[in-house]
Amino acid sequence: MISAVVMPEPGAPLEVRSFARPEPEPGASLLRTLGSEVCGTDAHLWKGQLASVPYPIIPGHVSVGRISALGPGEVPRDVNGAPLRVGQTVTFLDVYGTCGRCWYCTVAHATTRCPERKVYGVTLSADDGLLGGWGEYIHLKPGVHVIPLPDELDWRAFLSGGCGMPTALHAVTLGEIAFGDTVVVQGAGPVGLCAAVLAQLRGAGRVIVIGGPEARLAAATRFGADTVIDIGSTTPDERIAAVRDATAGRGADVTIEATGVPSAVPEGMRLTRDAGRYVIVGQYTDTGEAAFNPHLDLNQKHLDIRGCWGSDVGHVWRAVQVMARYGRIFPWADLITREYGLAEAQAALEDVAAQRVVKALIVPRQE
Repeated sequence: MISAVVMPEPGAPLEVRSFARPEPEPGASLLRTLGSEVCGTDAHLWKGQLASVPYPIIPGHVSVGRISALGPGEVPRDVNGAPLRVGQTVTFLDVYGTCGRCWYCTVAHATTRCPERKVYGVTLSADDGLLGGWGEYIHLKPGVHVIPLPDELDWRAFLSGGCGMPTALHAVTLGEIAFGDTVVVQGAGPVGLCAAVLAQLRGAGRVIVIGGPEARLAAATRFGADTVIDIGSTTPDERIAAVRDATAGRGADVTIEATGVPSAVPEGMRLTRDAGRYVIVGQYTDTGEAAFNPHLDLNQKHLDIRGCWGSDVGHVWRAVQVMARYGRIFPWADLITREYGLAEAQAALEDVAAQRVVKALIVPRQE
């Protein structure tokens, strides 16, 4: 039998349950889990803040594993077109079942909005099998997009970015950061920290991170942020004044919101210069409303606002390449505060929800 963590329903204690080892069907594969991230999404799931979640679920939507078994028949291929092989270390796009035929997939080229879209660890039920990362094994269904990890990228280093890195990559790409731009990142969680790093790689002249708590701001500084502003000891007006003082009174060329706090959005609009770009990526759940002045904050400013939802396989593939290439400059694994076994998953979830850690991993078996 195989052990996995189950979230029975919102607010209920996590449980470790036993599952039969699945035999992968044609086109499928079975991963022995090396590690899986614990992220803000998992905290939202525990609080019941996401719709259409088929509880009970096995959490863990970004994971790394070694291929343990392949289904019979033709060997499935990774996104590079190479056949998968037993023993290979891989990650995979958590999104499963995107149809490729609907209007969003074919016309809008926005696969993150496909109505058939399902997500490992989020919208796939534990009643249907090992379809989340917080377990000893993960069943990769036929059609799951598999991305091999290069030899130079340690799996822990990749998971230190987790879903934050491809999500941030999507947001930073939408921000169209140019050489010399001043970039403000609202939020110092994994998405915000990854966005601050990627802004530097895009050529930003100055990166300012606004957030907290202290441990996350310290990580932002270690990873190259020029200025950090503690949200706990400043007012919105003080933060806006600090950004304008650093930009000759203009404001940021590009601002990226990665907080999940509604009030951050009108503040971010005011942090951004006239004719600047504002990318909103952190409002993943409905936590309330925020008010802004359409004339002063948007129209008169000629502000370009772009919403960013999730990531697709291209963002994950690019995230892997970036982390492999720049690991000599950015010690990714330093972001990991603690690793937890399956029996410690409840503590991991609570630590992430309380922001007591920068990055937490579920590691079913210590190597």
